[in-house]
Amino acid sequence: MLKRFGRTAVGLAAAAGVALGAAQAMAEEIRVLNWQGYGTDEPWSLEKFSEHTGISVVHDYFNSEQEMLTKLRTNPGAYDVVLINSAFTRQAADEGLIQPIETGKITHLNDTSPGMRENANFIIDGKTYAIPWVWGVTSFAVDTTDFTEVPTSIEELWDPKHAGRVGWRDDAVEAVMFAAIATGQDINNPSDFDAIREKLRALKPQIRTFWSSEDEWNQFMSANEFDLATYWSGSASRSKTAFGLPVEFVIAEEGAIGWLDGLSIAKDAPNPEGAHKFINWMIDPDFYVAWDTNVGAPASANEKANAGLPETSFNRAVLGDSEKVSKVQFMGPMDDALREKILTLWQETKTYYQE
Repeated sequence: MLKRFGRTAVGLAAAAGVALGAAQAMAEEIRVLNWQGYGTDEPWSLEKFSEHTGISVVHDYFNSEQEMLTKLRTNPGAYDVVLINSAFTRQAADEGLIQPIETGKITHLNDTSPGMRENANFIIDGKTYAIPWVWGVTSFAVDTTDFTEVPTSIEELWDPKHAGRVGWRDDAVEAVMFAAIATGQDINNPSDFDAIREKLRALKPQIRTFWSSEDEWNQFMSANEFDLATYWSGSASRSKTAFGLPVEFVIAEEGAIGWLDGLSIAKDAPNPEGAHKFINWMIDPDFYVAWDTNVGAPASANEKANAGLPETSFNRAVLGDSEKVSKVQFMGPMDDALREKILTLWQETKTYYQE
């Protein structure tokens, strides 16, 4: 009887241990820092990730890259995964805000585009500090009900027939880069700021309002207050797919602003193992195809993911056009002197608009 009881006790103890382990696994979490509504916080995806790994995901958000860097600086050990645009990855690494990634744990990495995977801002001194996730284009979108033919030139933003009907994002770098494209300059190294200043001032009668978020953009467009407005390619896809807005995204013949976003692991991340699993989940084709098809998303850095989309999908039909994409200028790192010059110019321009 005692022996039999002993075996039962051991069995109960073992079962209790398994249950405790399962409870601990379910209690595991990671903290992600990103833009709100930008893929990593899709509820259906987080539910599946938690079911698959036992890891819950908690989000914190930022409204600009500068805010993102500030949060990393002032909250060491608070985050596991952080979304960083490639133009800021090297700065984050140089400041010790992110740590090298163990690429062997990212099983979907080899399916990403080599050019993005080997981006010079992601690999520093032979170590990988970011995994390419999504990329896209900043250009403009039009309300198709206001056009008999979709325009092809960036000059459409300056056409007097759209006076008071143009939406513009209140972002200094983006504004100056648009003007640089319109004046035939390198967006990362503009040579003629006088021409940029005049081009931006000429926009004054065009602007209906400055917008700051995707939700705000959708509200103005749905109220038919924009003929056209600067926008992001992934957001245009989402506005059309998820909200049914009559919009068409345009990669202008003069060019557009390209960007690449990567997923990094914060320095002193509380759960680096969970961070690796989450990054691998985010670049999984299964997640991406569902995100893009059901919600709308930027283009994936994963070539298998893009190949899984319908041929008529936005990210295959528009961003899959090599001729159009060849005109895109991708954003690079920016030194403090140039950034300050751009900020000053934009503030002067907005003051001029108010006169």
